[in-house]
Amino acid sequence: MNDKPSSPLSGPTTRRKFIQHTATAAAAVATVNMFKTPVYGQTTAPSTGRVIGANDRIIMAFVGVGGQGTAHVKSMKDHAGENNIELVAVSDVSKQRIQDAQKVIGGDVKGYEDYRKLLERNDIDAICCATVDHWHTRVSVDAMNTGKHVYVEKPMTRYLGEAFEIYDTVKKTGKILQVGSQGCSDLKWHKAASLIQQGRIGPVVMSQGSYMRNAPKGEWNYNIQKWATADDINWNLWLGAQIKTRQSFDPDHYFRWRKYFPYCAGLLGDLFPHKLHPYMLATGNPQFPVRVASVGSRKVETDKNTPGTYMRDVAEIIQLIAEFPDGMVMHISSSTVNETGTQEMIRGHKATLTMQGNKVVLTPERSFAEEIEAAEFKDMDGKPFIGEPLHVHEKNWFDSIRANKQGNAGIDLAIKVQTVISLAEMSERTSMMCLFDEKTRKITDGSGRELTAPTYGTFERS
Repeated sequence: MNDKPSSPLSGPTTRRKFIQHTATAAAAVATVNMFKTPVYGQTTAPSTGRVIGANDRIIMAFVGVGGQGTAHVKSMKDHAGENNIELVAVSDVSKQRIQDAQKVIGGDVKGYEDYRKLLERNDIDAICCATVDHWHTRVSVDAMNTGKHVYVEKPMTRYLGEAFEIYDTVKKTGKILQVGSQGCSDLKWHKAASLIQQGRIGPVVMSQGSYMRNAPKGEWNYNIQKWATADDINWNLWLGAQIKTRQSFDPDHYFRWRKYFPYCAGLLGDLFPHKLHPYMLATGNPQFPVRVASVGSRKVETDKNTPGTYMRDVAEIIQLIAEFPDGMVMHISSSTVNETGTQEMIRGHKATLTMQGNKVVLTPERSFAEEIEAAEFKDMDGKPFIGEPLHVHEKNWFDSIRANKQGNAGIDLAIKVQTVISLAEMSERTSMMCLFDEKTRKITDGSGRELTAPTYGTFERS
């Protein structure tokens, strides 16, 4: 397989191709508005689903039961009693994975190859979507339009237009959507938000964070299982109609999809959400970005150390910088070739907050030492900071459904985070800084020229 490696698009050639594409995109947008993509399979008015009271049992199903999907199956089963939920169905394009999930849950659990058959069931209240990224929107939108609440793994979706489709569907249906960035349920970020809202650090000016790994044989080069054959996996359904770069059945793409642009944005899609969600939550007033720039590289080429795989499309190192309307500048780094991180902190004009494991430390700036008192915090309203266990974030979603309110990673935060992610990918792949207008949802370059947001088919590898 190494005789036909894929390569990322970068540099001036990509920028020229992108500008040529956006210059001729008006006619295409007139036909299909990327922010209002038709819902697949929906021909009738959306179903509202039942109203779930405080003591009602929530009937759960799962779409996508690979590694992370199975983690949710196990976690929700382990905590089913305290959450008052029942697990009744699973869906996956792999027969093996359906069977494995059914065994974990036990009992009479129905399995479906096509998730749309699962959504036809009126007894299901909510679904957990842990599919490959390019299916997040289709599954989430279809689920909400059939009256179901949604827990969708991060990133919320693949492209920006899809993100606004999810946002608009949440607002239309009133369903509760939670994105699987469980750091948002780590209370230290809520404590930081409270301190910032109280004015304890003055105006927020900067924030910085990182998510670093070092994988000598290449991050995401997961083991390929023997059961993964064309007979077991519905490959065309896994790809979906949206993927334009069509690959014949390939277990490498199936297991290692996070390496390849058609299905994922790499670090920006996998690791950045774990930092962007909590950092933007911690500001106390999450905002859309006004401009975003990103740069990445793939010079170490760790995939050479894993025989039988392709060279990745996505970067091994990437850095993002974003500016927000209130003046805060955010810098986030991520890597798969060096695991030394930066100090996690939010800088204010008068003081700085550092996030240190299970505590938040407030340190005044020298010029404001007499006005601001140094402090250390280890709980939020008496509740200790316990990190980010998966079941805590899931419970927050169930509680939010019953209370009919947004969860810790609800849509109003998630749409802003996804905008940062999508603009960062656009910037890195085109070598441009991207400016965003939240009122019009338009993207422009530094000269004010309007750009069309990338989607399936925009780039050579999509």
